[in-house]
Amino acid sequence: MALAFDEFGRPFIILREQDQKTRLRGIDAQKANIAAGKAVARILRSSLGPKGMDKMLQGPDGDVTISNDGATILEQMDVDNQIAKLMVELSRSQDYEIGDGTTGVVVMAGALLEQAERQLDRGIHPIRIAEGYETASRVAVEHLERIAQKFEFDVNNYEPLVQTCMTTLSSKIVNRCKRSLAEIAVKAVLAVADLERRDVNLDLIKVEGKVGGKLEDTELIYGILVDKDMSHPQMPKQIEDAHIAILTCPFEPPKPKTKHKVDIDTVEKFETLRKQEQQYFDEMVQKCKDVGATLVICQWGFDDEANHLLMHRNLPAVRWVGGVELELIAIATGGRIVPRFQELTPEKLGKAGMVREKSFGTTKERMLYIEHCANSKAVTIFIRGGNKMMIEETKRSIHDALCVARNLIRNNSIVYGGGAAEITCSLAVDAAGDKYPGVEQYAIRAFAEALDSVPMALAENSGLQPIETLSAVKSQQIKENIPFYGIDCNDVGTNDMREQNVFETLIGKQQQILLATQVVKMILKIDDVISNSEY
Repeated sequence: MALAFDEFGRPFIILREQDQKTRLRGIDAQKANIAAGKAVARILRSSLGPKGMDKMLQGPDGDVTISNDGATILEQMDVDNQIAKLMVELSRSQDYEIGDGTTGVVVMAGALLEQAERQLDRGIHPIRIAEGYETASRVAVEHLERIAQKFEFDVNNYEPLVQTCMTTLSSKIVNRCKRSLAEIAVKAVLAVADLERRDVNLDLIKVEGKVGGKLEDTELIYGILVDKDMSHPQMPKQIEDAHIAILTCPFEPPKPKTKHKVDIDTVEKFETLRKQEQQYFDEMVQKCKDVGATLVICQWGFDDEANHLLMHRNLPAVRWVGGVELELIAIATGGRIVPRFQELTPEKLGKAGMVREKSFGTTKERMLYIEHCANSKAVTIFIRGGNKMMIEETKRSIHDALCVARNLIRNNSIVYGGGAAEITCSLAVDAAGDKYPGVEQYAIRAFAEALDSVPMALAENSGLQPIETLSAVKSQQIKENIPFYGIDCNDVGTNDMREQNVFETLIGKQQQILLATQVVKMILKIDDVISNSEY
């Protein structure tokens, strides 16, 4: 596309391959954009809630992923349409900022687009619809602030955190173990949390998985788990009160920086070279022994001679440990990463109460547990499962639970789930529509209707009559003026979400509404689409 000017100085656009391009303007462009956004939302709608369905996605190389996490589904989908890509980015933003609610935010955006289409058919200008949506989102966010409840927790009383994480895990494949996984997630977050600053560094929580065992075998390790074993099979498998040398220098003779050539033409010369190499290895191992190290963890490999020497000198070693793992080991054990043997001192050694090698099942796979560390600010969640897909989905579910626990430590306000928050916001926004005399009131009421789509989708996915169920819950909220009534997805027999212990974080719910409104406003303001392909 290029901009040109005619002889009178008037600008016009030159399109390449103009006959192959379609250009949509005005209402046609907006309707095409809305259709693309709704198509993405429709895919995720059936995955919402504890009874939501899972999606199976096959990658280009034949890898299969089964998930009902909105961000994962959209991330793996091959999306060409630019508006559909906006919806993918919307889900990703929710995942990065909050970590949970990635499906709900796309369903909400789809419902807002659907309502906007009806308003466009009435002849309301898209800018007025966008302004009405902005006003309605402010009303909803303020209303959530008013109905939110705070709860107190500490390291010893973390039950409220567990209950909220269980709500997150209810909609995942792993929901049969939601209690144990929620407890693991909360304990992990509390182990690395700075409660004075109300901050959590999730990088200190490592999530590892290994195929085999049951989901119930998932455990929390107060230390680091390394997917390596001792470099020599005869080295001790368990070291108590370990002093760990963490090295990024290899156990091998130094190499000249320039190109070199060594001519060996006699046995004596070869013997001299071999003795010199052995002396290098001797000095390296001796330096580690002299500073009091009882275990060496090295980022690089070492040859058989160095390995043999380490075993004979009774110095267990682990090789080929990744850089990220080395950093976590250094944080957990209070050690320093040493780049040269000359810089190794007793103060730079890490300390751990127990280092043990553990084998799994009938396979020869082994892993290294570094436990009871000097600084327990780094922990590992070790997931077991029947197959790789199960482990990957559990990792994603645990990530969501960790994010929810972190959000609650940052801001301990909660709202009630099961669509209760959306229903009460819908009533508040609908009432606020009466205060606006202009055309915006139609958009505000449309926003209230769009909020109802979340509880309706929950009811639909749970096998209930959606309109009937929503009407009953809504009238119950209005009669009793209690914002805690939601959809009874699990068929417990009560709509009171307090009794069902279904919580969601306030900041997560607010972020959902604000992000969905923001993206819908952007889509409504696009009125010119130029494309190579037909819509």
